[in-house]
Amino acid sequence: MIHDIEPRIFNNSFKNKKAESRDLFLSYDGDKVLVREDKDKLWYPSFSDFEKQYPELINTAQFLFTIDTINYYLVEEKGLDTVDGWTYVTTGRFRTEIKYWRSFAGAVGWQLNRWYENHKFCSRCGKTLKRSEKERMLYCESCGFQVYPTISPCVIVAVHDGDRLLLTKYAGRAYTNYALIAGFAEIGESLEQTVLREVKEEVGLKVKNLKFYKSQPWPFTDTLLAGFYAELDGDDTITLQEDELSLGIWVKREDIPPAKLNISLTSEMMEAFRTGTVEL
Repeated sequence: MIHDIEPRIFNNSFKNKKAESRDLFLSYDGDKVLVREDKDKLWYPSFSDFEKQYPELINTAQFLFTIDTINYYLVEEKGLDTVDGWTYVTTGRFRTEIKYWRSFAGAVGWQLNRWYENHKFCSRCGKTLKRSEKERMLYCESCGFQVYPTISPCVIVAVHDGDRLLLTKYAGRAYTNYALIAGFAEIGESLEQTVLREVKEEVGLKVKNLKFYKSQPWPFTDTLLAGFYAELDGDDTITLQEDELSLGIWVKREDIPPAKLNISLTSEMMEAFRTGTVEL
């Protein structure tokens, strides 16, 4: 999965330190990220690449995280593609980069960029928020309100019946590949209760014998995914929630398409069922 970057080590411990010229930075323009245009891989800039045209860039950078010994920073400056050799590309590239550590760095940076962009003002009193020098937190000097990065719990459910797996397709989304049942946990609800509710709502089925598989941070939607396998309980007739899904079908194990890149928990769970490597 995208966060499985071993032997490289991701360290998200907050550091209040000034960037150095050799450190890398991430620059976003909406859903685009700045990379070297003559590379066939995600190649992020260092401050030394921009010190001539943007000498002050290094002074306003926000520390993000470290991968191995490489420090990553966030910059707010826009239009950095005016520097020769650099361009903004779609963050969809995070889903196709073979070296997961490159895509994971960009995706987590994008998640934090959205958090900073969406929390410039205090939701309690409306004053400007400031960045803490001690931890990854925003605070209001006026009323004392504090804001931390938001992470929403979400379940991924592989509904199975013998050698059949329930595959779905989303309605009205650009992503058109097969998927599994997915949904956010609601207030006052356990993950297991979320599984039962989402399956019933989206495809009209009942399930039993829930088995937790794995979890995954999913920076694209600020979520923490929890994967479950769930056995069909009773009638196998599918009733789609059409505003959420365009397709829901039972597919035999041997007919499930092989995964090309297992960046997501969904694709890994489908592949594990297809190959019979998960015990149910």
